[in-house]
Amino acid sequence: MDNFDELWQSVLEYCKSRVTKTAFSLWFMPIEMANFENGIAELHFSNSFKKSTVVGQFHELLTEAFNAICGFDVQIVYSSPEDFLTEKEKNQQDLEDFKNETFTFDNFIVGNSNKFAYTAAKAIAADPGGLINKGISHTNYNPLFIYGNSGLGKTHLLNAISYEIKRNYPDMKVLYVKSEDFLNEFIGLLFDKEVDTFREKYRNIDVFLVDDIQYIAGKESTEWEFFHTFNALVDNGKQVVLTSDRPPKDIKSIIDRLRGRFESGLLADIQPPEYETRCAIIKRKAELLNFKIDDNVINYIAERIKSNIRQLEGITNKLHAMCVYSGQEPTISLAQVVIKDVLNDVQPLPVTINRIVDEVSRTTGVSVEDIYSKKHNANVSDARKMCFYIIRNVTDMSYKAIGNEFGKDHTTVMYNIQKIEDMIKTDSSLNSKVNDIINNIKDSQ
Repeated sequence: MDNFDELWQSVLEYCKSRVTKTAFSLWFMPIEMANFENGIAELHFSNSFKKSTVVGQFHELLTEAFNAICGFDVQIVYSSPEDFLTEKEKNQQDLEDFKNETFTFDNFIVGNSNKFAYTAAKAIAADPGGLINKGISHTNYNPLFIYGNSGLGKTHLLNAISYEIKRNYPDMKVLYVKSEDFLNEFIGLLFDKEVDTFREKYRNIDVFLVDDIQYIAGKESTEWEFFHTFNALVDNGKQVVLTSDRPPKDIKSIIDRLRGRFESGLLADIQPPEYETRCAIIKRKAELLNFKIDDNVINYIAERIKSNIRQLEGITNKLHAMCVYSGQEPTISLAQVVIKDVLNDVQPLPVTINRIVDEVSRTTGVSVEDIYSKKHNANVSDARKMCFYIIRNVTDMSYKAIGNEFGKDHTTVMYNIQKIEDMIKTDSSLNSKVNDIINNIKDSQ
């Protein structure tokens, strides 16, 4: 062959006949063949996600194609831009380049459970903040607040919004952030006295996408910083989209002004998918994997996994892997094994004292060291009481065991727990703060 471009086209034709049309378009067409020399083919991908997916699912097919066309064994080397970035650059890119062609509106399975949120997200992507139509349309969609349990597609919609805007309006500045990352970055720059750098980054964008906003509840300094960032963006016609596991009214310890701003836009909930949608999700995932799976197996999985899209996709993915490596056909009996394995894999991690103390520390502003210390000033003492109370409520640890962790006897632990129980009864703010800490701990499992 005259050049490796011709070789690559032959490889693509070989693969095209052996995968589904969707899989070929999604995974093979975007690949760039960068070089072919001394029996080594260099394939380049636009991002690491695509690279890892192709390597995991289609490496054998690509190897087979190259060997068949060349008539000798070809070694394939895979690369993406992330391979050449420093760790710091990778972290920055994760925040600022949140787009993934597998999580688009086209790949979002729409049903009665999510149709409203999907429609609202598409409207935002078409005209974020009314910036395209000069503020005439969709202004009442700002902010868009999408809420629902984990694993139902909230992050998928954020990604779809980002991808659609980047594709249609490449000059727009789109920034995605997890609320925990926003919190940690703010704390770090506050400590370094570089808050102006933080504000410059977050207040000079066109579209702000924030995942799991409930995690900033109770972190008062971060809440106020987010409040002012939110106002600066929305007041200037910029689009804000937020997700949470609950509606604003149920995020108890968040400041009222911020809750009010959340409620001032459009609220859209996502419910667990109905049976038909669950079947469609499994079929779509199988199609992307070039995986033929009978309807009876699909129906079996859909009947048993009812509340979580991630589990449906995870089970389909694992079933596919088992079939590939074992040479078996997907059956109900094999699906039973996979369902059991996946459900066991996603069981919550046990709550540890360290996790509880860390969450109390982040919420109250009292350092972990002070909580474990012998200090007795009011703030430290109250934070320590909260730890005792929460540990007792979310673990099976005895008073004695809790005391041993903090260098206290069991009577001291009992006394402090009783004290904070009395405080909670009369202090609604404290009650909300404690409940949010407990919810955050449970949600992060």
